[in-house]
Amino acid sequence: MLHKTRGIVLKTTLYSESSVVVQIFTAKFGIQSYLINGVKRPKAKIRMNMLQPLHLVDMVVYHKANTSIQRISELRPSPVFRTIPYDIIKSTIVIFLNEVLYKSIRQQNADENIFDYIFNAISWYDESENAGANFHLAFLLKLSRFLGFAPSTQTKSNQSFFDLQEGEFKSLPPLHPYFIEKTPALLFISLFSTPFENLSEIKIDNTTRRLILDKILVYYTLHTASFGEIKSHQVLLDVLS
Repeated sequence: MLHKTRGIVLKTTLYSESSVVVQIFTAKFGIQSYLINGVKRPKAKIRMNMLQPLHLVDMVVYHKANTSIQRISELRPSPVFRTIPYDIIKSTIVIFLNEVLYKSIRQQNADENIFDYIFNAISWYDESENAGANFHLAFLLKLSRFLGFAPSTQTKSNQSFFDLQEGEFKSLPPLHPYFIEKTPALLFISLFSTPFENLSEIKIDNTTRRLILDKILVYYTLHTASFGEIKSHQVLLDVLS
């Protein structure tokens, strides 16, 4: 049976000389693997440039329950990106976010809330002319709400440490090393709470931005099973420095 669904491209793997298997987070079926033949042929209907990380697509798919690899009848970009493929900072940030997403939601079943959050956030980022250098930080912190480990925003004047393991402010430093001191922790919470449209109001220097990014990755490691190392992290830091 044919089904229409929106999708978010996560990972493309070569299958043969002219075929690929693409893992796509779909609105209707969660993450699915699709075999696509002939993507490198000159007249291919589905081309490799449509299958780049976090590209947003409309699809018509064949879907069989309990089948590991599905088939696609039609696929087209929707919306077509205006800036991400042509802006080195945006494209590097998207590759980094794609890797984190792939490791965070790889077992995710269909979830309309998570899908809509990612789809709308990436759409906004592509359209934004003033996204600033904090989008990836805010994106991951806001995503944590949908993944079930949102940080607590409650703090008192005597609480000077944010415990990444517990996700809340504490009066004393925890016995483990996974915490942030108050000044960067307040930025951590501001990034979580501030709408994307207002992120440019949050001023963060490069050193603090690196610290917060490192702590966000620790936060994900603590709260996501088998999260592992993010390989695109250093490339991102080099581009943003």
